[in-house]
Amino acid sequence: MRSEGILIEHIKVSLSNERLLLREFTKNDWIDVHKYASQDIVCQYQPWGPNTEEDSKGFINKVIKDGTQEPRTRLVFAIVYNKNMIGAGEFNIRDFTNKVGEVAYIVNPDYWGRGIATDVAKLLINFGFEELKLHRIYATCDPRNIGSSKVMEKVGMTQEGRIREDLLIREGWRDSFLYSVLEHEWKEIT
Repeated sequence: MRSEGILIEHIKVSLSNERLLLREFTKNDWIDVHKYASQDIVCQYQPWGPNTEEDSKGFINKVIKDGTQEPRTRLVFAIVYNKNMIGAGEFNIRDFTNKVGEVAYIVNPDYWGRGIATDVAKLLINFGFEELKLHRIYATCDPRNIGSSKVMEKVGMTQEGRIREDLLIREGWRDSFLYSVLEHEWKEIT
């Protein structure tokens, strides 16, 4: 993928720190995806789920297909912690011209409260600024999702505001908090 200095080659991308590995998904990962994506608590603020087995397989197939697109705008990583696949981290290039990306993460609730989502967010943001040479990276969450808001604040993102009724979920329209971090801010905090 090439535009304004952004390049994602069609090679397997992986990111890691001392605790986690973020690697691209494989066909068999649907089993571990289903372990968390089939739970109400995981998808309560999302427009999808709880997943059936077919939904989880469909997610994996879509992610793998998206990895072959030109230009490549979406990277979805399996989160591996202590050799277990426990969630997903996602990076989307939203605007090539203005160098804007979006990050997202989801973690199996058996692993909540261990700082994993924070580590994932840091790895994804760093990838966006260091490798993709983006200017601005943002993320959103349901205002009721206090854990996700805390993750965004811990990694140095600034809450920009509230987007009203921007996502249709099972119980109706939901608002989203919008957080972002700019490249020069990231360099100051890392």
